Amino acid sequence: MKNYPPEFKADAVALYESRPEATITSVAADLGINPETLRNWVRAAGASRPRGRRTQEPAQPPAPLEAENAALRKKVRELEEEREILRKAAKYFAGETRW
Repeated sequence: MKNYPPEFKADAVALYESRPEATITSVAADLGINPETLRNWVRAAGASRPRGRRTQEPAQPPAPLEAENAALRKKVRELEEEREILRKAAKYFAGETRW
């Protein structure tokens, strides 16, 4: 059984929470860990995502450029977080292979 540092666990849970379209299986595959391991970390962290569709809609739709900018900002945040988690994972696994 592998022991993962608490920072890695917290980052993995944060990545799962930040990607509402992603499944535990897909996030675990991205990180190279067992899906059940990630599922246990998510449960232990008490993390949850809302299920189903949201019923509230904005009163006035945002302008097309504002909506596009918001979507792009969200994607940038997700990619930056993923990059940081993968960087930490690579650093962890590189240290694990050294004798």
